[in-house]
Order: sequence, then C-alpha cells, then structure tokens
Amino acid sequence: MNYIEKLASIRLVMKEKGVDAYIIPSSDPHISEYLPDRYKCIAWTSGFNGSAGTLVITQDFAGLWTDSRYFVQANEQLAGTGFELVKLQAQGRPEYVTWLANKLEKGQLVAFDGNLAAVAVAQAVQAELLPLGIQVDGHIDILADIWEGRPALPTAKAYLLKEETTGQSTKSKLSAIREKLKAKRTSTHFVSSLDDLAWILNIRGNDVKCNPVVLGFLLIDGDKNTLFIQSGKLDELDVANLNASGVDVLDYEKAFEAIRQIKSENILLDPKRTCFAIYDAVPNSVKIIEEMNPSTLLKAVKNKVELAHTRNAMRKDGVALTKFFKWLEENVGSETLSEISIAERLQQFRSELDGFVDISFDTIAGYLEHGALPHYKATEESNATLKPEGLLLVDSGGQYVDGTTDITRVISLGNIKPEERIDYTLVLKGTIEGSTAIFPKGTRGYQIDAITRHPLWDKLRNYGHGTGHGVGFFLNVHEGPHVFNSAAIDIAVEEGMITSIEPGLYREGQYGIRIENLVHSKTIESNYFGEFMDFETLTVCYIATDLVDKSILDQKHVDWLNQYNSWVFDQLSPSLTADEKSWLADKTKAI
Repeated sequence: MNYIEKLASIRLVMKEKGVDAYIIPSSDPHISEYLPDRYKCIAWTSGFNGSAGTLVITQDFAGLWTDSRYFVQANEQLAGTGFELVKLQAQGRPEYVTWLANKLEKGQLVAFDGNLAAVAVAQAVQAELLPLGIQVDGHIDILADIWEGRPALPTAKAYLLKEETTGQSTKSKLSAIREKLKAKRTSTHFVSSLDDLAWILNIRGNDVKCNPVVLGFLLIDGDKNTLFIQSGKLDELDVANLNASGVDVLDYEKAFEAIRQIKSENILLDPKRTCFAIYDAVPNSVKIIEEMNPSTLLKAVKNKVELAHTRNAMRKDGVALTKFFKWLEENVGSETLSEISIAERLQQFRSELDGFVDISFDTIAGYLEHGALPHYKATEESNATLKPEGLLLVDSGGQYVDGTTDITRVISLGNIKPEERIDYTLVLKGTIEGSTAIFPKGTRGYQIDAITRHPLWDKLRNYGHGTGHGVGFFLNVHEGPHVFNSAAIDIAVEEGMITSIEPGLYREGQYGIRIENLVHSKTIESNYFGEFMDFETLTVCYIATDLVDKSILDQKHVDWLNQYNSWVFDQLSPSLTADEKSWLADKTKAI
C-alpha cells in the first residue's frame, strides 16, 4: 500500500470501530525516543521519519503535529501522502488535543493504542476531552489490523557489563533505588524506560539502532526484583549473574500479567516514561505514585569510573575526527564526495578504534542549505555533492564500550562570505560563554541556556532548538532529566552530569552553523556565598579558526579558543601519525 491507501484503510477501520479521531504517537511501550522497527508507526503510516511528532486522523483531516526542528523535513516527506504538517507552537506540548476539543462534538470517540502513549499524554487527552463529553479509548490498535508484514520484536543478544566498566554494581544500584522509594513511602516500582533498565542492571543490547539498549521491563517489589526480557536474549552465565545480584529473569510477555497481580499498597510509576497500557493494568486497589524514576537522576550523575572512561572515549573519538577532517580537506574537489559518502567514511574511521560499537545517532552531514536543517539526514534523493566552496556542518557521535560521544563542527570548503564568518563567530562565542560559565549550585538548565544564547541575542539572532541535552554513559545520546533549554524545567545542574552545549544559527535555504561540545559539571569552590560550579569540556576535537572574525571576540574568547585547540593537540598528537600531527598542528595554531 502507498500512504494514501494506508490512510484510507485506517479510516475504514475507524468507521468500523466507531472511532471519530485516531492518535498515533511517536513511541513504543517503553516511551522511547528512538524506536525498534516494529514501532515506527508514524513512518509506516505517513512517511515522516523524524524522532518527534504525533499523527491525528479524522475522516476529513490527517495531520502531523511536530516542532520547528522538523518543519522543512516534514513538508518534504508528507507531500502526496494525504497528511498535512501542523506546526507546534511549543516543543513537546500536545497541542493537537485542543484542536480535537474544538473539532469534535459531544459523544464522539477519540482513540489511541495505550502501548504507544505515555501516561502523561493519555492524561492530557482525557483531561481536556472528557469534560466536554468526548469519549476517550486508550486500548485500540488500528494498525494491527492493516500493517501486513509488520516487523517482529528484535532478537539481538543482550549482555552484562562488568563493574570495572560501570563503576557500580547492580546490587548497589538497586539498594540506592530502594532508599529513594523508601522516601516516597513505597517499596514497589515498575521501570519501563530502556535506558533506566540498562543502567540499573548494567545490561546492554542492540534492539534499537544507535542506542545500546534491550527491550525489557523491571519490577522492583520489596526485596524481589524481576527482569522481563525475551527468552534467549541472555546467555546462561549472564542470567546466573543477574540471579546472584538478586534479579529473577522472566519472559518479556509476562510483564503485564505481573502488573495485574501487584498486591502492594502502592507503586511508583513515571508518567512520562510509562505507557498508558501498563498504567491502566495496575489493580484499582493499588495507589499509583506518579514520580520520575529514581534511576533517571541517579544515572545522570556519572561516577568517577564512568567519567574516566568517557574521557578516554572522547580522545579516541577525537582521533577519528582528526583523520576524517584531514581526509575530507585533502579530497574535496579532487574526487566525488557526497553527504552520504562522507558520513560513511566518518563511521569507518570510528569503527577502526578499539571499543567501537556503533554510531550514537544517524550522522547529520549538511552541506550548504542542508546545514540549516537541525535534524537533517541525507537520503538518496537529497544527497548533495560537495564542492570546494561553502559551509559543511557535521553532527555525529560514537558508541564505545567506554562512553558515548556527540559533537558538531562546521568547516569551510572555500569561498566564505563575510556574513557566514560573522554568524560562525557569534555561534562560537555562544559555545565559549556556555562552556566557561561559573554558576551557583542549584542553577537550572534554562539559566545556562540564556547565558549561551546571549552573544546571539546581542546581535538579534537566535535558534529554535535547545542549547543542550544530557548524554548517557555507553547509553542513549539524549538522556534526561536535565536539559539546557528555555523551558522552566525544575531540574538543577548537578556535579557529575554530562551535557552538550550546542548553540546554532540557521538561515533557511543558505547554510547552518552549530558548534557542539560535551561538558561535565563540577564543583569548584564552597565559600561564604555558597557552592559554585563550572564545566570541564570533555570533547577533544579542534574548532576551525579560519572562519573566525577575531574582531567580534573579546580577549577571553580568543584565549579560550587558543587554549582549547592547544589542549586538543596535546591530547591527540600521541595517537597520530607524523603527517596527521603536522596537519593538526596547523589547525590548532593560535589566532
């Protein structure tokens, strides 16, 4: 079926089931950002393959609600599908619910598959529509009736990490979680989110592209811990090691049955990381405590072992990037290079390093106007050929057994215009301001976001995405709960967190600029005025200086840039050939 036929089939099933509006979120039973093929429902239905969006289908309208990161991509991918782009005013808000409230009449029915909707989303739908007399059913899976050949659940093997890698045992992590539960006056907790599960049990897998996670659920019920995972994914030794850590292993499919049989007085569930189907399966006699998973914040604060490994992974990644940018500079214009081919070459450089497992997300190699699309991924149709002119943006990362990397650099391929140089320097100035911020303990991410944006605001420029996101340890490249963006999220920046700092500037149809490093937040001093923190920059890759308009920078920015590039050279040169070392020495010369 093509997309028009799929839409017609959905509407036919809707009519048969008495559904007036059907919601399809971008999610899975674990409320993941990146999905196994089985749950890529929006891509299968509409052709849009961005990682954030919601489809809403009625008999006379079909729309995709998504944010500014995806406007251009969505317009292109939805063309001729029967779906229209509806632009979100605020990232992450379920604005389609208000649209439904205005469109539907009392007695009409809105439905969705509760396996794909987070509790928080389902509650937002119910809260706005039920008072209007509009019915809501969260247990209808229409795609199951029409998706022929739907991919099965992934069967890749999972494995356990050693404590020398993680710095903390599973027993210790479970104990820490129980202490957090005790403070909430409960001893029962159900974990659906895959990165939380992976961190708690020191388990990794290959069920989701670029994310080393395994599909599973974890039930903590008093002293009893149960992992629900597909049979055969763990070998006997790993099962025995989990048993020794106090964790039983049962089949994945038995998780819902276990929830229905809960007999405790209450249970803690994270409404943003638990699907509605799980939530609704909890017996009515059990009180649900809706709180963030305790492991989410514990996981975000890296221990000394994780930080030491991460620094090593950053150095390795820097070697791969140095080789890549040298190769690119020497070959652009002399051989045919495209956005796809350079992304493949970068992955090859990374794959030659010890401990490389995968890339941490699909590489964004955006040449000229494609650089203005923050979440661009080249396709055979869009794949641009590089020429010795203009700006190239490369946002990429690697998954290593000793850490996760995420970095963005912009380089000149030649013939740079004065406006591009100014924009680049302002973005760099923002990166430096964020990276060098000193702030009191308790500072929130929106305050770091504002500090970073200030140099661009001064020149009446801005960007539509957040300034930074948390990064996992050999885990998801996007990790909560902390973020650096304009939303007033009440999560403090804590010592040990790893976060990106990535301001940008985008001129649609022309070029895009983003300069991204990962930083580690740390305490520097406690005094009469309180406890103060700053950032340690972890990313080890030169920042191009040939694009810099030095007149825009203060001396402190020049000093930081020179010191950073000098540090990069010192960190990487022992692992480079003489030719590579000479090339990098030129790139890191003081300005």
